[in-house]
Amino acid sequence: MSDVGALRRLLLERSVRRGEFTLSSGKRSSYYIDCRLTTMSAEGMVLIGRMALAEMARAGWRPKGVGGLTMGADPVAYAIAAASFRTEAQIDAFSVRKEAKAHGTGQRIEGNFRAGDEVVVVEDVITTGGSAEQAIAAVVSAGGIVLGVLAVVDREEGGRGVLERAGRRVVVLTTATDLDLK
Repeated sequence: MSDVGALRRLLLERSVRRGEFTLSSGKRSSYYIDCRLTTMSAEGMVLIGRMALAEMARAGWRPKGVGGLTMGADPVAYAIAAASFRTEAQIDAFSVRKEAKAHGTGQRIEGNFRAGDEVVVVEDVITTGGSAEQAIAAVVSAGGIVLGVLAVVDREEGGRGVLERAGRRVVVLTTATDLDLK
C-alpha cells in the first residue's frame, strides 16, 4: 500500500468519527477528525514525516524549522523533524503558544526558532484556517519568514482558500473528499 493509502486508512480507522459535532470554529458537522489519534501514533508519525518531507521538496521549500499552534501542530512538526534527521537538510521543530507565557521568558514561540528563520507552518486539520493564521502572525511578528502551510487534512471548508487569498501557499497530505467524507 502506498503512503497516501496507508495514511488515509489510518485516519479512517483512528481519527474519523461520525455523528453530530460542534467544531472549534462553531460550525456544526456530521463528522469529526481527531487527527491526534493518527499524528501521535507510531505509524502515523512515520507516514506523516516521510510524506511531508516529500511534499515540501515538491513545493521547493527548504525550511529551517516547522511548527504551528500547539497542540494539534506539535506531533506533525515533530514527525517532520524526526524524518529529516540524517538527510541533507535537517529541519527542527517549534511550537506556537496560543498566548505568551506570563512567567519565565514570556515567549510565544518555544523550541528551535530564531528571527530570520524560514519556516513552514504545519497543521493537523485545516477547517477555517484560523489556527494557521494565528501561528503565521506569531512567527512573522517574531521575525520569521513563512514559506507556506502544510496540513495533514483539509476539511475543504474554506480555510485553504482563506490562507491562499492571504498570499500563503498551502500543501495538504489528504482531504475530506479523499477520505469519502464529502
